[in-house]
Amino acid sequence: MIVKEKTSLRFVFKGVSHTAHIFFDGLHIADHYNAYTAFHAIAKDVEPGEYEVVVIVDNSFGEFSSLHVPNDYYTYGGIIRPVAMEEIKQLYIERIAFTPIWEKGGWKASIQAIIHHVENQEQTCSIRFRLNGKEYEAGSCEAAADGTSRVGGTFEFPGAEAWSPEKPVLYELRGILFVDGKESDDLIERVGFRVVTAEAGRIQLNGKDIVFKGVNRHEDHPMVGSAFPFQLMAADADLMTDMGCNAVRTSHYPNDERFLDLCDERGILVWEENHARGLSLDQMRNPNFRWQCEQVNREMVEQHHNHPSILIWAILNECASDTLEGREMYKEQLEQIRELDASRPLTFASHHRDKELCFDLADIVSFNLYPGWYGDEDPGELCDLARGWADASGGLGKPMIMSEFGGDGYYGYRDASRVRGTEERQADIIEANLSAYTARSFISGMFIWQFCDCRVTEGTDWLLTRAGTKNSKGIVDSYRRPKLAYAVVQRYYKK
Repeated sequence: MIVKEKTSLRFVFKGVSHTAHIFFDGLHIADHYNAYTAFHAIAKDVEPGEYEVVVIVDNSFGEFSSLHVPNDYYTYGGIIRPVAMEEIKQLYIERIAFTPIWEKGGWKASIQAIIHHVENQEQTCSIRFRLNGKEYEAGSCEAAADGTSRVGGTFEFPGAEAWSPEKPVLYELRGILFVDGKESDDLIERVGFRVVTAEAGRIQLNGKDIVFKGVNRHEDHPMVGSAFPFQLMAADADLMTDMGCNAVRTSHYPNDERFLDLCDERGILVWEENHARGLSLDQMRNPNFRWQCEQVNREMVEQHHNHPSILIWAILNECASDTLEGREMYKEQLEQIRELDASRPLTFASHHRDKELCFDLADIVSFNLYPGWYGDEDPGELCDLARGWADASGGLGKPMIMSEFGGDGYYGYRDASRVRGTEERQADIIEANLSAYTARSFISGMFIWQFCDCRVTEGTDWLLTRAGTKNSKGIVDSYRRPKLAYAVVQRYYKK
């Protein structure tokens, strides 16, 4: 790269899998762990000239990585999401946090601008917000040290329209930074006005009970791995909408912000969760586990806070929530996210049945159960049992979601015998589950496992049940070709 005038540069990496070391002209300027959240690196006071940016990436497994482990999905290596470069001054707006509030029949919002100070130089700065053609003064601060300052307030927005799946109204919010009285920087976000509650055993959006009808989606495709172009994201959203889905769960990591943008635009409800799947208590005892979870939780919430489509934050899918030691870690992480954002309900997906110890910590109880595939239980009877388990272990009166259910179906394998693995058998399992869940008024949502077939780590314990190193429970295959279950989902979700 060539720099023509002296400046400072900020490089924003939206996703590097999974450990990144950034060098600018041979100088080490940043490190980051986790493929699924963004980070930045700053090169200060760059003189005119030609420079080289080097990104060293490691996607190997080892003790240094507690979250990226051999798993039922694949850890691709490299730069998997976009990279941006911008020239910055000594002060710039790093992010804006927009939290809508419904009060006394009208919309308000708490808006906070986080200002980054690149140098240890005292300067007076102020923020002005612009939304829907009106401007709002947010106040000023003295920026003196390398770090961040927060400026904002709560403002009224009379006449603002609510965001909903039926009418996903979005507004452009612009934050303008003034330094010593002169306009210095700005940042534009898209926001929506909506509130989410979990009351009286149901989930409400803008005060109305809702039911999530969704799928679990991995960012995985045989042509691009996890480095999705926008066109493939849009194609996935098209298929989900065509199936009748109104929701998607980002299993099992924060998703690309461009996909979340699509959900904002199309009114698709999102359950987004941190990056941790199926970890045993021994794995959670890894000395890196706590700080790596703290980081991904914080980055997920701070970076995706303004997406109105995200209605639920979740953590630690199928980890050791059936142990007292694990419970302390669940408590720690749920409290961390509540402190970062108290405007959304929290949950986690459990497969521990009546051994679960953490439902009292969450706002929503969620179960991963596979009747018809990993057992011969009746879906309706098992669902009723799950409600009882939740009520008896701290979840009494809380909304309930069936967060995973399904079975393998190998694309093109059709047989009247309906043996395991046929598309017919998979369609039968999906139909039995959907019939049971849609008939129960205490169910606030269901997420089919899964949207598309995905690659898994070779050499894992479950490999013998993952033919072709794939999890083949997708309603569409890895190339997005619909299986027989697709029409079943349409029939139930479009009712």
